[in-house]
Amino acid sequence: GTKVIITADKDLDVRGKYTVEIKGFGSQNAIAGSVVRTDAFDRKYAYSGEDLGATFTKKQTGFKVWAPTAAKVELITYKSADPNAEIDQTIDMTSESKGVWSATVKKLASGTAYSYRLTFADGTVNTSADPYATAAVANGERSVVLSKKAMGKAGKRMPAFGKTTDASIAEMNIRDFSINPASGISADKQGKYLGVVESGTKTAKGATSGLDYLKSLGVTHVQIMPMYDYGSVNETGDLSYNADGAQNWGYDPENYNVPEGSYSSDPSNPSSRVTEMKQMVKGLHKNNIRVIMDVVYNHTYDLDSCLQKCEPDYYYRMNGTRYSNASACGNEIASEQPMMRKYIVESVCYWAREYHVDGFRFDLMGVLDIDTMNEISRRLKEINPYIILYGEGWTGGTSTMPEFRRAMKRNARMLDGIGMFSDDIRDMVRGHVFYNKDCGYVSGKEKMKVAVRYCATGGVWHPQVDYAAYTYAAGGTWTDTPEKVINYVSCHDNLTLWDKLQISRPDCDAGERFAMNRLAAAMVFTAQGVPFFLGGEEFARTKPAGKNGEISENSYNLPYETNVLRYDWSDGQKGLQQYYRGLIAFRKAHKGLRMTDAEEIRQNILFMEMTSEQTIAFTIRQPEETLLVAYNASGRKETLLLPDDRTWTLYIDDLHAGTRPIGSVHSNMELPATGCVVLGINELSC
Repeated sequence: GTKVIITADKDLDVRGKYTVEIKGFGSQNAIAGSVVRTDAFDRKYAYSGEDLGATFTKKQTGFKVWAPTAAKVELITYKSADPNAEIDQTIDMTSESKGVWSATVKKLASGTAYSYRLTFADGTVNTSADPYATAAVANGERSVVLSKKAMGKAGKRMPAFGKTTDASIAEMNIRDFSINPASGISADKQGKYLGVVESGTKTAKGATSGLDYLKSLGVTHVQIMPMYDYGSVNETGDLSYNADGAQNWGYDPENYNVPEGSYSSDPSNPSSRVTEMKQMVKGLHKNNIRVIMDVVYNHTYDLDSCLQKCEPDYYYRMNGTRYSNASACGNEIASEQPMMRKYIVESVCYWAREYHVDGFRFDLMGVLDIDTMNEISRRLKEINPYIILYGEGWTGGTSTMPEFRRAMKRNARMLDGIGMFSDDIRDMVRGHVFYNKDCGYVSGKEKMKVAVRYCATGGVWHPQVDYAAYTYAAGGTWTDTPEKVINYVSCHDNLTLWDKLQISRPDCDAGERFAMNRLAAAMVFTAQGVPFFLGGEEFARTKPAGKNGEISENSYNLPYETNVLRYDWSDGQKGLQQYYRGLIAFRKAHKGLRMTDAEEIRQNILFMEMTSEQTIAFTIRQPEETLLVAYNASGRKETLLLPDDRTWTLYIDDLHAGTRPIGSVHSNMELPATGCVVLGINELSC
């Protein structure tokens, strides 16, 4: 109940000027809360230089760390890169302007481990890794200096790609993709960076696996789940395929600019993780697959982070003395703080320059502020104009940041070249993600015509969509261009598409669910926007979580048996794979499915009026072709009357998809009970 006023001098010198003890509150929080999160603090201490961290040369290595409220900072070097190695040297760092502390060490060996020891005015002493480090010891509690030679190279950057809507994106996890002992991937590469790019692998039954299988799908990009250094796996522990604690999705950032060590061949060798991740990126590029990096700048592994240790409470949003929790992880990054914004921007630019990453997927992007995201877009597109940027346009909880500042779906128009996942199409097609038994359009839900039209047009305004009747997202459309719309029906979160169909339609047999799956995929790949799918969705991936038939919807830390990709398939799974391949190829071949302009969509997509509410059909007009796309989820065959008296070529039906014609149709066509049909006419030959 005591009111305490802390008054700083006009120069705002925060190093040792005052301390305060408030009963029931930590003195550190009291100072930080009243000083470091102020405009005056940022005006005095925000640093514009891009030389924080360690700068290595053979002659000398420079170190810089930003820690304005520290009263003393020491550089500690260690005798080896062993996480428990003894201290070699302790060097006092020099206080410079803008809160930066620096030190220079002559002829420091590449591979030297180091940390910072920071002493604060209240007597608190923190030993911290370097927030700007690009290499680390096993488990990341100490940083490492590496020479350029020890860092290796990622090869050449990929050539110009095209428009974002030209992409077809598959999601993968490094461990899930390559850990299967039956995959044929070399034992020492299973679950590793290098296992992802090992070619020529097959299962004992002869099925193509790993890289060759991924390449066979025809995807343009692979979104790789977190591969920066995360804190939830013990890198020196048992990392074998079914070991307890060896699996985690990695949404627990520890060192943002360091690759994860558990995916390397030798976590104890600081250069292995760096060079091998680059070899993975290089190998995927060699096979014409671009890499999108899944990044998590909305929270850290815990509050005992290197950011917090170097400048307490500056980098996190606070609600009084409590930490805001829009990340739903107990802490929330304050991206609007100038030095946090600078950190995030420089981090993504580092990955793009050093590792030639081709895109970024931002976890819980709604926690980040719009200005930061737009600065990220501007800076990255200076490096690579064809880089792809998108994220989750929502938060995991309540934030202290006002909604109008958040990089959320409702604010998509305020973001420059940054896309959002469309939960509209996800929940419309398969059923609501948070209600496992809820059905969607493909599984028989009725009165979905407006929702299907909304999603088919890429979420942009279209005169034939009744927005007053569209109840999923109040306020009508949320985007101004289809390039901002990431269409999907499953990802690593929640139930896989197959598991959702099993749970929501237990009355159906496998054949009926395969038909629903094919229809769902066809809707994603024929909708305007950017198609995305969970790796394994194309072969009805399931996540068994127990001996009694349990299914996991949150398998982030579950072992091999739940998460692994199984490369031996049934005939039904093989047929589904071929269908996905055909959809990907057909989309690549037809510009009408990859429009980039909202007005172009309005002018060229025309919906047909159907007698059944569960049958939706539309034409896509382009100068060289006209496509006719029809979906039917009524569970009974329906008759489609063709719009003119010409012969149409059939490319896609409920069982087949691809660029080769599978038949021709004149006047009318019988639609499958559950499925998609795509017809085409070459306008140039008319």
